[in-house]
Amino acid sequence: MLADTDAGSVVTGAQSGAQWGYRLVIPLLVLIPVLYLVQEVTVRLGMVTGMGHGALIRHHFGRRWALVSAISLLVVCLGALVTEFAGIAGAADLAHIPDWLSVPVAATALGYLCVAGKYRRVELVAIVLGLLELLFIPAAVMAHPHGGAVAGGVLHPITGNGAYLKILAANVGAVIMPWMIFYHQQAVVEKGIDRTQLRVARADTAVGSVLTQVVMIAVVVATAATIGRANPGASLDTIGQIAGALQSFLGPVTADLLFGLGLVGAATVAALVVSIAGASGLSEVMGWRHSLNDRFGDAPAFYLLGAGALALSAAAVIIAPNLVELSVDLQVLNAALLPVVLGFLLVLERRALPEADRMSRRRSWLVWAASATVAAIGIAAAVDALVTI
Repeated sequence: MLADTDAGSVVTGAQSGAQWGYRLVIPLLVLIPVLYLVQEVTVRLGMVTGMGHGALIRHHFGRRWALVSAISLLVVCLGALVTEFAGIAGAADLAHIPDWLSVPVAATALGYLCVAGKYRRVELVAIVLGLLELLFIPAAVMAHPHGGAVAGGVLHPITGNGAYLKILAANVGAVIMPWMIFYHQQAVVEKGIDRTQLRVARADTAVGSVLTQVVMIAVVVATAATIGRANPGASLDTIGQIAGALQSFLGPVTADLLFGLGLVGAATVAALVVSIAGASGLSEVMGWRHSLNDRFGDAPAFYLLGAGALALSAAAVIIAPNLVELSVDLQVLNAALLPVVLGFLLVLERRALPEADRMSRRRSWLVWAASATVAAIGIAAAVDALVTI
């Protein structure tokens, strides 16, 4: 769940705060239960069926639909990995470490961790790195957000502006991501969680849903109280520009430390999750072994896919490191894909689970309604973008 606030989400949150102040705080709070409900269904599917998401789609819809799902996943994963490495490069640049050094080192370390580590070891390292995201919270407090401005944004969160619709969709796509569903379900299978642990798994998911959104809101508040107050509507183009704007309010050392380390944590934990999700998703569809507990010789395709995605994305960032607008566009793409992603998820809940393990009728209506709402936002943003073009 910590990976849900990745580098692209941080950049999207920063852009949201700079351009729209506190208007996105309420939507981000509303998305907490939506995120939990979606990921709880994911946990339930993995726990009861013992199958990953890609394998389950193949089993119930056939290989063709599974391939469509896996290819879409790979496209989104490659885009996400580009944003993660760009985030790492931007954070390293604050310490005057060049892209050609920071990005290859990060990619190599992440690839080695996946190949050499068992699932539990990878998970532990990812959690430790992901906890660096909590540094965004003191950054938000130190930005001294004005109570009246916060109240104004909270009380008037919606506007009919097309640019607002795009950033709203980007925030939806930054919360509910296709690769999160694939990874989370596979993680449940890897851990061997069964029905007896449903209550604990739900609590774990609930805490993660709240924590990741608190971090996202902290980013919005920190930039709204600083950049949004000094230069309302500012368009941010680089990671350095975001950090530089924060320096005037937090001080150069504090801004670089809190924002830089928080971004490194967000980017590295997400890069691990995204590379594993993409490689395991395609491997499931193709029927290849895909566990982190397998040795390289037992699952070569899985490990080569993950390593290849890391290498390709890292190379792309070295060639073209600027990605603030790309990050926002990628989150909008995530939102546009939600009808397909959530459609598969909820239909699988009815098809793959025995009646005793399905959601109650009331809960099912709630999840379908929430999913339809966020999917509609994604479609509306995509249509608006096409019309604008």
